[in-house]
Amino acid sequence: MTTAQRVNVALRKVPSWVVYLIGAVIPFYYLYLALTGAMGVEPVNSLERALGELAMQALVVVLAVTPLRKLTGVSLIMHRRALGLLAFFYVACHLLVWGVLDVQDPARMWSDIVKRPYITIGMVGFVLLLPVAATSNNFSVRRMGPMRWRRLHMLTYVICVSGAVHYVMVQKVWEIEPLIYLALVLALLAYRIPTLRREFAA
Repeated sequence: MTTAQRVNVALRKVPSWVVYLIGAVIPFYYLYLALTGAMGVEPVNSLERALGELAMQALVVVLAVTPLRKLTGVSLIMHRRALGLLAFFYVACHLLVWGVLDVQDPARMWSDIVKRPYITIGMVGFVLLLPVAATSNNFSVRRMGPMRWRRLHMLTYVICVSGAVHYVMVQKVWEIEPLIYLALVLALLAYRIPTLRREFAA
């Protein structure tokens, strides 16, 4: 048995509820750090950034599931739905901290969404993520049909690019980490282009 096969056997033994549980705990751990002063003198900003980074990491992992399987033989397919829904949860938490703890004013939130391009792009990504998350279940696959369902979930590519661009633009100065995430997303998307062409040609 190869190393990839052994890893896959181990991954299949992990129940999905364990992935959901561990993943769901992370934002609350970050909140605990913010409340106890472990996130510095600006805990709200630090919490908002930490959740945004967590969401970006989860989105990259989701985007990397198929390339990882093809290139290494290691498959996260059995946990891709959980990872995708956790990514949505992290984005929602990031947005919640921004709106409730940071801005604290619906009128100002709307103004920022309209006037600040990086917030506009981030919000577009979140809105596109809503139907993807809402249809991440077997019932939706059966009702929509596999082809329509797959095409809807190709919005994940646009969502990941939007998230990475938002992450780059939100920085006041150029930072290497957001650029790395953007490069990873673009590289993973480029890898998937042949598959996308075949899908839409069908």
